[in-house]
Amino acid sequence: MKFTLWSKLAKMTLTDWLWVGGAALVAVALVVLLVWLKKQEQPERKKDLRTLLYGAMCMALAFVLSYIKLFSMPMGGSITLASMLPIFLYANRFGLRNGLLCGLAYGLLQFIQKPEIYHPLQILLDYPLAFAALGLAGSVKNLQLGVLFGGVGRFFFHFLSGAVFFATFAPESMSPWWYAFLYNGSYMGAEILLCLVLSFPAARVFDRVLR
Repeated sequence: MKFTLWSKLAKMTLTDWLWVGGAALVAVALVVLLVWLKKQEQPERKKDLRTLLYGAMCMALAFVLSYIKLFSMPMGGSITLASMLPIFLYANRFGLRNGLLCGLAYGLLQFIQKPEIYHPLQILLDYPLAFAALGLAGSVKNLQLGVLFGGVGRFFFHFLSGAVFFATFAPESMSPWWYAFLYNGSYMGAEILLCLVLSFPAARVFDRVLR
């Protein structure tokens, strides 16, 4: 694992910047729209619209943060600037069902943007299922506990994918399962810890927007 923030930013192509810029503009536009909706009367249908808009905003923020890679692993996986945290916040505030759907949509966006394809089942594990598992943060009321649930859920699917489809990278003296656990646990553990630390101030900001 090595620090790659500046080198990653330097290597970003015009397409990469367009993706990030577009996602950032969408996030800003949604915040403005949500502020406007808060000033209006809130019948039930508008509450549903706000739920959808918050989900889109959190997904856009997560996508932008996913480009800020602090450390990268040699064969995939990285520590970002808490890119999972917006999904955790959304799931915690809007419930398990909405969180799972938001995570699933985010995983599909990640796959469309920069896919890592080795096997059809590997795609299923590393994208839709792994990112949908972030929505498990909505299964409990405590945000920090939700971060652990969602983070471990995502790790589980990457762990299965690593043990089954990346076993050839494991040293001969090491079990593929143990190798997958250490490899995915190294960056996922750090990412979860970062999300836990930042969840306290982020929750206060998010709740101010929700009011």
